[in-house]
Formats: sequence, structure tokens, C-alpha cells
Amino acid sequence: MKKIIIVLFLVFAVFQSEALMAQDLLKGTDLSAVKVDYLSDSDIAKIKAQLVSNNTTIEQVEPLVLAKGMTASEYAKLKVRLGSQLATAPTAVSNTDAFDEKKGEPSRLQEKIVNKKVKDTLNSLVFGSELFDNPDLNFEPNLKLATPVNYVLGPGDELQVSVYGVQEYSASVPVTMEGKVNIQYVGQIPVSGMTIEAATQKIKGAISRVYSTVVSGQSQVGISLSRIRTIKVTIIGSRQPGNYSISSLATVYNALFLGGGPAKNGTYRNIELLRNNKVYKKIDIYNFLVNGNQSDNVGLKDNDVIRIPAYSQRVTLEGQVKRPGIFEMKSGETFKDLLSFASGFNEFAYTASVNVLQKTSKDFKVKDISSSEYGSYKPLAGDVFRISKILNRFENRIKIEGAVFRPEIYSFYEGMRVSDLVAQADGLKEDAYTNRATIVRSKADLTTEVTNVNLDKALAGDVEANILLQKEDVVTVYSILDFKEDYKITIDGEIKKPGVYEFHENLTLNDLLVQAGGLTGSASKRVEIARMIKSDEINDVNPKRVQLFNLEILAENNEQIKNFELAPFDVVNIRRMAVYEKPEMVTVSGAVNYTGKYVLANKKEKIYDVIQRAGGLTAVANIDGVKIKRPIQAKQIEAIENVNLNLGKQDSIQNKLTKKLKEDLKYAIIPVDWREIVKDTTDKTNVTLFPGDEIEVSVYNESVKVTGNVLLTSEIPFNKGRGINYYLESVGGTDAKGWKKKAYIIYPNGKAAVSSSFFFIRSYPKVLPGSQIVVPEKPETRKMSTGEWVSVGSVITSLALLIVTAFK
Repeated sequence: MKKIIIVLFLVFAVFQSEALMAQDLLKGTDLSAVKVDYLSDSDIAKIKAQLVSNNTTIEQVEPLVLAKGMTASEYAKLKVRLGSQLATAPTAVSNTDAFDEKKGEPSRLQEKIVNKKVKDTLNSLVFGSELFDNPDLNFEPNLKLATPVNYVLGPGDELQVSVYGVQEYSASVPVTMEGKVNIQYVGQIPVSGMTIEAATQKIKGAISRVYSTVVSGQSQVGISLSRIRTIKVTIIGSRQPGNYSISSLATVYNALFLGGGPAKNGTYRNIELLRNNKVYKKIDIYNFLVNGNQSDNVGLKDNDVIRIPAYSQRVTLEGQVKRPGIFEMKSGETFKDLLSFASGFNEFAYTASVNVLQKTSKDFKVKDISSSEYGSYKPLAGDVFRISKILNRFENRIKIEGAVFRPEIYSFYEGMRVSDLVAQADGLKEDAYTNRATIVRSKADLTTEVTNVNLDKALAGDVEANILLQKEDVVTVYSILDFKEDYKITIDGEIKKPGVYEFHENLTLNDLLVQAGGLTGSASKRVEIARMIKSDEINDVNPKRVQLFNLEILAENNEQIKNFELAPFDVVNIRRMAVYEKPEMVTVSGAVNYTGKYVLANKKEKIYDVIQRAGGLTAVANIDGVKIKRPIQAKQIEAIENVNLNLGKQDSIQNKLTKKLKEDLKYAIIPVDWREIVKDTTDKTNVTLFPGDEIEVSVYNESVKVTGNVLLTSEIPFNKGRGINYYLESVGGTDAKGWKKKAYIIYPNGKAAVSSSFFFIRSYPKVLPGSQIVVPEKPETRKMSTGEWVSVGSVITSLALLIVTAFK
């Protein structure tokens, strides 16, 4: 007895610990006795709900449950059981709200069936497989429709019973497992197995025995289906076979969609619906795919079985049809039925016959089916039908081109002649050459031959000239303009629209001048016309290549110009006036009395002359700060681009230089030594000015700017007699990258000076007021690695040993 009590106590302890774990996985203190195999599905569901409520996962609580005594093997089993519940293919998500939040409409409740679709790659070419890959097409029943009157009630359904009028009552009553509904004060009413219509009458009769006003008509009874039960169906032979919980309103297509459709070798045309162990219905999906007929899409009942057998016969249709693929054929169906499955031939198909590759018991064979056999030929299993393209040939084409009003392709008919085709093309153009037209004709061996036609005679009714045409003939009517040379006239020089113009007969020089927009203001009175020399014989005595005509445009000989007749290929040149230069200007800015733009009075005007015209320098002008900014001309950049520096294709020095001149440096600076110019105007810095030059006179500045790689960019007051070191020390010296010995000075007039050295003695240029000291950056140098130092040491050691050996 004592042993029995101990055993019962242990069993109780085990189940108690399992129950505790199921109730609270996180709050349990000892999980060492937990056996996951003994936990029920409801216990696993409670653990999953607990994890969800704590916003955590089983992986996150692994350290916690192991610390509370659960073994690693039991934790692995628990993880697998929790994961298997989440990964079940058909999952039911409870919809407890009878209100559609998106549309604001009341709806009937139903367990929502969710099934993850998997792309069918094995059956991708089989006609009908795409039906089960489309997530937007699932055939699920519409729960907002009125309940069918023949709907059979069963456990799991829920009815909404309402009494309204003098007496009122409303309640949602479920159909119990015993098949009854329990209505308050009325009692239990059996409804399982009854249609909704019959159940409604039965419930109304029961209510009327309790509510007296229902009999008298003062109160009314309303009964509706508020929740629909789920039923179990089994699918065999699908890509995702198994037991499925689906709506009691679901149909065969809905179940097939959930099961992923037929498997690799499954039939699409002989699917069996088994009910009560008998074949209730055979489903042919092609009825829906081809005709849209859903007569096979019958409703399902609890414990129905959908069986998808293997297909018996499939054929392949390739080529020029609207829907090529693999099709399943039933016994007795013909090639015409197969064409209807593929939606028929496309517009490029050769329809006179079809080639089919058949399989025998030993090898392959080829058969041609004519169009008359389409309705009688019955495809065999494994047949491959190939629909080829029509040939790129025409049955009745003929073409006319050239000098007719409608050059085009026309339809040919027997007995057609040249005159008939010309009339069909609306006749000849005015420029048509009627003495000869050509007909290019294809012979039987596909080579071509040319036949000539006299159009004048053919159109006049000459039977021999008006020859018979054949299909694929190409008739060409030539234009007299095709034989005419394209003559041109060229005019250049001081004309508004120089260029090449069309030559016309009787074209005069005056006509050409008007056509070219007239003369420019710089045109002189001289006109030169060059004309080609034409001769059938070579004259070695005469070396001239052209004949020149020199004319003058004057009032007294204007008629000569007006009446000078031009010839083809003449070249007319209008000369420029000997003296015709527009005034060119330079700009003076800065510390002068009258700044602004000044016209260059002569071709050799110098900077001194212009500054004197500008009133001379002001009292605040820096005598050492006069410079000229000369714009860089496009021809200078072009000259640099044309110079080959032989730097190689990979070197970018020339490209960088060109880019700098184009984008960065818009001016070239010319330093001016004004002190020397004042002493002697013939000094070399008194340069001749060019149009566009800008003379800039800077204002006297008593500071020196220090910039570049220094600790502080600043301006230091000028201290007479102090050198560059003084100013560098005033800004804190150079930084780590500063290259002091390469420091340079930019003077106010734009001139630059650099330091120099002689016998290790470095001298720096003189600093002037308004100057700018620039310290450049040291170039980057690569330090030698340890291996390189070792190599150098080895070389030095070898040399030393060699020297020692030599002097022994």
C-alpha cells in the first residue's frame, strides 16, 4: 500500500509540475521534472500565449528555463513543439469581431483559413498550374451573402435569435456538440442535420409556445446565422496534402487552392470528390479555365476527401499558339479540342498543317496533320505538336516605285499589265522619264532579271510594250531629275549668310547677294568670282586651274553686277575693307582718379598713356601695386591642347593644365614696375595694351598677409627692414606640413619671388607692404621599411668588404 501511495505521489508531482509550467513558464521555480512529451496541445498553446503576453520568444527565455532546472534535451523538444504549431500549413486565425473595420459593415464570423502559397516550379508549363499560385484567387466563400436556405446546421454554428415587438429578446446561441441550441426560457432544441430553413421554423414554433405575443403577431422572431462552423476535409495527391479545417461554405476549388493544386503528376481533369466512401463528383478544372464553368465547384461537407489521381495523358503544344504549354487530354478529345485549350493559333501561325512528334515503344516518329484532320486526330500520350510560322512570302504582291503619284505595294491579279499598275498608282508624275522603265523579276530559281519597258508606247496601247506582269515584280519609273547633276554656288566673305546655295538657270550675282542676306558693313567694293575651267583637251601651256572675275560694286557699274550671270560651282568672295576696325577698350580700376573703360587710341598704346588719361595715380595708390590682368584667349588654350608633351596616355598633367586654364585661371597677371616707368617710359614693363586688358592699381596696404601651411593665417603690420622669418614667427611659425625653405612672396603687382641658397646659406626675398607670404605644403614621401633598410645595410657592408679586400 505504501508503494502505491509513493507512485501516485510521484505521478501527481510530475503532472502538477507540468501543469504549473503550462500555466506560467516564467514564474516557475523548478522545471527539472518537466516532461514535454506529456504536455497536451492545450498546454503548449498556453505556453505560447504566455510568451506572447510577455512579448518574448522561446529563444529569449532559454537561459531562464535552463537555470530553473530544465534539461537541454527537454528544452529542444519544447522548442520543436512550439515551432511545429507555428509552421502548420493551414492555420486558423480566430476572427472574434463581427464588424468589418475597413468598410464599416457588419459581417458573419468565420475561422479565417490562411495558407502560404508556394510557387509551382515543377508544373510551371502545365496548363492550369498558375491557377493555384495566384494569392488573389482563393475561391473562399463570401460571408456577407445571405445564408443558403439549404445550408445544413451542425456543431460549431451559431445562430442569432431575436424577438422584437411587444416582447423583446436577443441572444447568440451556439449549436452544441449534441446538435442542440439552448434558448433561455424555451429550452434545448435539436437542429443538427437540419437546413437553416427547417431549423428556423422549428425554433419559431418553440418560441411561440413561450412568448404569447408571437402567436398573436404582436412580436416577430428573427433567426440568422451569425457564426459558421469549420469542417474537416482531406486532400490526397496535392502539392500540400493533408487534413484541412475550412469553412462549411467552402467549395472544392477553395480546398484545392489551399492544398496547392495537383502535385507533379496529378491530374487536372479527373479529380475525385469522395463522400461517404463513394465518388460523389468528378471535377474537371479545364471546364473553369477554358469556359468559366463552375458547375464542378460543388460545396464540401465534413469528412469529405478530395483525391487527385495521376494523369493519364499529357501532350505538349509549342510554337505559334496563343497559350503554349503542356495540356492534359481526355479519351476521345481531338487536336481541335487541344487548340481550344491553347486559345487557338496566333496571327503568325502556319495553319495548313501541324507537325507532331510521336513516341512509339522503341523510338520517335514524325507525323504531319493537315487542317482537314484537326477535328478527327486524337492526340496520344507524349505527343509534341509544333506550330511553325508562316513564310515571309506573299501570294499576290507587286510593287511600283519612282516617279508615280502613289508608289506603293499593290495586289497582283492574273492578266495585269504595266498600264494597269501605273493607273492603280494614280499615273505618272510630270518629271517621269517615259522612254524607259525597268521591271525587276524573280525567276523560278530565285535569281532576278531586268526587263525594260517604253512607257510612252505602253500607255499609248502598244500591246508589245504593255507587257504582262507577274507577282513579286518591282516596276521602277525614273525621274528626269535623277539624271540631272546637283549644281551648287558658294559665297563667302563679308556677307551676312555665307554658305553653299542651289544653282538655278539665269542666276545673277545680285540675286545671290539678296539670297545671302546682303553685304556686311565691313564689305569692300571688290568682288572676286572663281569659275571652273571646262575643256575636253588638256592644255599644258595654260597652268590656270580656275578663271577669275574681279568686279567692283559702284554706283556707276551697278548694272554690271546686277546682270553678271553665274555658272555652276562658282565661288564668290566679298572682300573686307582694308581699314575697318571697331573701337577696342581696356578697363582701369583701383587707385586712379578716373576709373572706367578707355578706348585704345592707337595700336601701340601703352599702360603709362592710359593711366595718364585716367588722371594718374591717387595719393593712396601703392606704387608697387600696379598690374595688368589679361584674359586668356581661346587660341592659347587650343595651342596647349595641340602640343604633344609625350607624357604617355596615363599622365594627366596636360589635361590638368588645360582644365586649369579653362575653369580656374581666367586671367594672366603681368607685373608692372611703375617706379621705373615713371623714370623712363621706354622701360620694358611699360607694355603695349591689348583689347580686354584690365589695369589694376591697388591701394597702399601697410600690412603683410601670411598664409598657407602656418599655424595662424593673419595679416601682420609691415615692419621695415624685417625679413620673412619675422613674419612667420609672428603667426606662430609653420605647421607640421609647412615647407619653409620653399616659401615665396607675392608682391602687390603680381610678381612672385622665392628663396635661394648659396653654399648652404639661404637668402629670402625682400618683404614689401601689401605683400603676401605663402608657405607651401611638403610633398609626401614614403618612409623606408625595415626590410629596405636591411637591404641598404647589406649593400653598404658588401661595398666595405670589397674596398677592404682591394687594399690588402
